[in-house]
Amino acid sequence: MTPLTLLPATIMAAMVRRKEVSPVELVEAHLSRIEKLNPLLNAFVRVDAERSRQSARTAEAAVMRGEPAGLLHGVPLTIKSSIDVAGLPSETGSRLRAGRMAPADAPIVARLKAAGAIIMGNTNAPEMLMSWETDNSLYGRTNNPWDLERTAGGSSGGESAAIAAGLSAAGVGSDGGGSIRVPAHFTGICGLKPTPGRIPSTGHYPPSLGPFSLIGVVGPMARTVSDLCAMFEVMTGTDDGDPISSPVPLRWPDEAELRKIRIGYFEDDDRTPVTPETRAAVRSVAQAMKQSGFEVEPFRPDVLQRARDFWWVMFGQSGEFVLRPTLAACEDEISPTLKEFLMLVTEEPPLTAERVMQAWVGRDELRVRLLEQMRRFAILLCPVCSIPAFRHGERRWMVDGRQARYLRDPDVMTYAQWWNLLGNPAAVVPVGRSPEGLPIGIQVVGRPYEDEVVLVMADEIEKRCGGGRLPPAAI
Repeated sequence: MTPLTLLPATIMAAMVRRKEVSPVELVEAHLSRIEKLNPLLNAFVRVDAERSRQSARTAEAAVMRGEPAGLLHGVPLTIKSSIDVAGLPSETGSRLRAGRMAPADAPIVARLKAAGAIIMGNTNAPEMLMSWETDNSLYGRTNNPWDLERTAGGSSGGESAAIAAGLSAAGVGSDGGGSIRVPAHFTGICGLKPTPGRIPSTGHYPPSLGPFSLIGVVGPMARTVSDLCAMFEVMTGTDDGDPISSPVPLRWPDEAELRKIRIGYFEDDDRTPVTPETRAAVRSVAQAMKQSGFEVEPFRPDVLQRARDFWWVMFGQSGEFVLRPTLAACEDEISPTLKEFLMLVTEEPPLTAERVMQAWVGRDELRVRLLEQMRRFAILLCPVCSIPAFRHGERRWMVDGRQARYLRDPDVMTYAQWWNLLGNPAAVVPVGRSPEGLPIGIQVVGRPYEDEVVLVMADEIEKRCGGGRLPPAAI
């Protein structure tokens, strides 16, 4: 029998509505699991045990009174510590923000609570989110529940580890270059990088302003695609605090619409090597969807190389520019992972207004070209990352007989970075395993503002090809 803490969030909510389990039972089961496994994983920044218990009692009383229940009523969730939750630390893994407490809930947190969710606490992240490995000088390193010697990814690594191990039913991460999708891939869960503007980023630090508003998003993470759909439904909607918030109504495609969609797929970008198992994962999903009656063809957009170059200007160099005033006077307080990121930035030509504008205009030209190509293929399947979860501190790998690197060309994370620059929604579904037994996800990419199409297609893939295994730490 599946333990309560490993059930899908939507199943937990349904059981609460049917009075088959109480919110108090769910919270206590998760707290017990956190007490057992978090010392191994170090996924949490703060466990909010007492407020969780109080919220659970309130939720249970509402059910017993027969009051209408929200979509996530009684479900224990977690939130990445870069997103404000009233009364919890909001430090973004940095000594420079040590002790900073969130004064109010971010809009998405308020929406989740209004839907009945219970926030168990918030989760670890690398300093200022500038790493694909979760480690910082405030709270230390987060470990992967599949192998404690490996990273759970970054920057939503604490969130992915908590969800994969059953310390949380689902949660919220953020993504400026793969920070939801790479951790999901590394830990065998699902994640959605939405179209910018569909889910408000208000209450996130660093704020999504300027170039970041085009590439940085917050989005749901969960063990199943159906849970992503429920989270998206609750979180989506406009907010005045998000400069590109978009009034796009929720619209789920029906079966007839879905069957008209052509699917393109590619196993690599002809520059950055991927493992044979990653190739096999993409190929197997393409074959399964073809056998299910979808029109599926090999197709690789021709904008990818320039997209990665422009992304680095908009994320890497612009990010350093935004953080520079804060970091300049406190170099001794900066964690090694952030120093590594800053060192890479200094190797580039100086960031000038001309360089930013060239990247911005170039980005728009590439986006127009990509959308023209996606008139034929509304869904693209591709890798999430060149490799499965790497060992802590690794920065170079031999992949299929070729060298790949961390944040240097050819960068193993490049498969996620394109879609941030170009504004496409992209979901991750676990479908395969590496020779070491580590999970391998694939990326389902759609056209901007068609997040619902991406999620429904990801659900189709999960039903046909989903991994369906639990990490050793969760068993």
